[in-house]
Amino acid sequence: MNNTTLTVNNISCGHCVKTIESELSEMGGVQSVQASNETKQVVVVWDAPASETLIRDVLEDIGYPAA
Repeated sequence: MNNTTLTVNNISCGHCVKTIESELSEMGGVQSVQASNETKQVVVVWDAPASETLIRDVLEDIGYPAA
């Protein structure tokens, strides 16, 4: 099991948090997602077939690129 913490500077509200958590949760291999508009961080616990690269790609695609 892998744990990745990413900074996403444009998280600004609860809607952003829900969008990120919903989209990443749909990825195969993702066990949990916690996003925070206070810390601007997304914590993802995952196994294959997910990867940090794929997680970053999804964030980019939905308009929340990781720093």
